[in-house]
Parts: sequence; C-alpha cells; structure tokens
Amino acid sequence: MIRISTSWMYQQSLNTMMSQQAALNETQNQVSTGNSISVASDNPIGAGQALGLSHILAENTEYSNNISSANTRLSTETNTLSSVSSLLNSANDIALSSINGSMSSSDLSNMATQLTQIRNQLVQMGNTTDANGMALFSGTSTTTAPFVLNANGSVSYAGNNQQSYTSIGQGLQVANTDPGSSVFMNLPAGNGSFVASAPASNTGTLVVGANSVTNTSAWSTANAAGPVNDTITFGTNGTYAVTNASGNPVTDASGNPITGTYQDGGSISFDGISVTMAGTPAAGDTVNVQSDTGQNNQDVFTTLNNMISALQSGASSTAFNNTMNRQLESLNAAMSSVSNTQVAAGSRMDTLQQQQTSYADLNVTYQGALSDVQNVDMATAISNLSLQSTALQASQQVFAKVQTMSLFNYLQS
Repeated sequence: MIRISTSWMYQQSLNTMMSQQAALNETQNQVSTGNSISVASDNPIGAGQALGLSHILAENTEYSNNISSANTRLSTETNTLSSVSSLLNSANDIALSSINGSMSSSDLSNMATQLTQIRNQLVQMGNTTDANGMALFSGTSTTTAPFVLNANGSVSYAGNNQQSYTSIGQGLQVANTDPGSSVFMNLPAGNGSFVASAPASNTGTLVVGANSVTNTSAWSTANAAGPVNDTITFGTNGTYAVTNASGNPVTDASGNPITGTYQDGGSISFDGISVTMAGTPAAGDTVNVQSDTGQNNQDVFTTLNNMISALQSGASSTAFNNTMNRQLESLNAAMSSVSNTQVAAGSRMDTLQQQQTSYADLNVTYQGALSDVQNVDMATAISNLSLQSTALQASQQVFAKVQTMSLFNYLQS
C-alpha cells in the first residue's frame, strides 16, 4: 500500500506552482524585452549565434565610423586642393601676363606683390587641419604644421613622406590624405621629361618656349646610356650644332651629326624631343637640354619665389622671359600634381562610399539574422503568457481547496 502524506502532497503542489511561476516569469520577461534568450542556457546554440552576429555588427559599426572619419578628412583635402588650384591658376595668369612685353616696372612690381600674397596663402592652405585639428598634408606627423615660411620667403617642409591610412575592413586600408612632400614639394622640373634652358650669359634675344617629347622610343634610347645632358650651340646666322656632355656631336639614327639653321619661331628636334624657340640667337649662345632625373625637383614655393625675384629684378626682356617660361613649366607641374592628387583622393572617396554602402546592406542582413535568433515571436509569447497565467491560477485555487480538506471534513459531511 502506498501512503501519501499531507506534507508530500503540499510539496508536490508547491513544486508545480513554482515551476509554473518560473515559466510565467520567463514568458513575461520575453514579452517585456522582446528577446527569447535572456541567458545562454535558454538556448546555447542560439546564444552563440547571437554573440557572433553581435560581434560582426559591432565591427561593421566601427569600420563605418572609420569610413565617415576618413571621408570627412578626404573631403577637407579635396576642398583645400580646389582652393589651391584656383590660387595656382591665378599665379599662372599673372606670370603669362608679365611676359607680353607691355608691362611697366610698376606693373611688374605689383605682380610680384600679388604672387607674394599667393605664396603666403598657399602656405596657409598647406597647413590646413581637419575637424580634429590634425594637419592634412604632414604625412603621419599630423600634430606638426607641415610648411614653415622662413624670413627670406623660402618655405620648408616639416612633415614626413608617409601617407596616413584608415582601416575600413579586414585587411583593407585607405589613405585618408596625401603628404605635402608629394603634392607641393617633390615636383618634376621642366616638362617632366627634360629641362631646356637658355643661360643668362646669352647675348642674343633667343627665348626657349614650349618643348616636349615627340618620340618616346627615341627619347628612351637617348637616355639608355645615362641621363641626357646636351647642348645646342649657335653659330652665325642661326646655324647650330648639338653636342653631348663630353663635347662630342650628337648624331641621328643614321650616325650624322645633328646640325642645321634655326629660324625665328621655329623648333629644333633631336633624340625624340622638340624644343620651340623665338628670337635671334647671337653666335656662341647656347641652350642646354637635361633629362629630368628627379635630382632637379623644384617645389611650388620656390617656383613662385623665382617668379617674384624675376618680376622684381628689372632684367632684360630676353632673360626675364626665359626665366618666366621655365618657372611656368614648373608651375604647370605643380598644377598637374594638385589635379592628380584630387583625382586620387576622389577615387579613394568612391571606395569609401562603396564600402559604406556594403556595410549598410550587410547590417540589414545581419540584423535580420540576429532578430531571427534572439527576438521572440510576440504573438506566441503573449498567448503562452495567458495560458501559463491561467494554469498557475488554477493550480493555486486547487491547492487552496485541497489544503483545507481532512478526514474530519469527510466525517462531518
């Protein structure tokens, strides 16, 4: 015979009600929080998935913040470079106006003043900082003002040559700016391939104008044995001969010495290049042609200072025009450098935008997956809450009835 004690009956009823109360509390928590997982033990597999998805979302958020920061920095850079480009265009217009032959010494002095102001503005723009006060053009030395205007008007670069990078993904970095050394300082001389210049010692009126490489293959062959350093020497009535650094004649493809007679406004071509000139050379005048080997780089501030000195010098029109033409070539190199940097920065901004869009799309996917794992089905939870509440109330009522029953109650009835 099995004996059922009153205490055992009470304990069983109590255990049932406590279990129902715990289930009810859990469902109430799910309804109030919207989460189906409160602790890992609720759903160990789901909890692991939720943790992994949460880490991915947090990482994507961090990368998105990095992208926003880099985009802001690059936007500031491109806006600054647009202003720099406008300044250099103004300097180019001033320099071109100065060589038209009709300017008085007062006009040239005013132009020198204008270029001085442009140089100073350019220094200020080169020292532009981002929203956090970090220098844009100092490489990775972002706490250092990269450009220093010295008392003599020269400009020194105090930054480094490295690019600052921002991490925007696993193993993916994007440069968030460009060092001032590459944008403003280390600029190729001449047309980027060679420099053609007439020395101040020339006594004629010869002015070297535009020049370019017309045959890349021939120019490469000419430089195969070492950088070109040739001299065009003029004789009487415009005759000329071309010699190399050793004084030996430069020859054409057939081995014939390069000689000829120059006509005012014409050009002289050899080794795949063409040098245009104007004016009349005196016997003994020369034009030197040197390959740009990177050793004669000229920063944009020196170019402006050379222009300023020429405008203030009162030199003869021939020497002045030769000087300004060479500086205009260097200024064009600076303008190209700024333009190329703008294009590169714009390309990086496109990359940032694409990556930001990718993260936005991925976040929607991951948020959906996380919702599926940890969010409760609210309709089901509310239904369960109602059923569990009713069951608990029924258990409590039954227990209340049972606990008042005894043998004496039975005998009395």
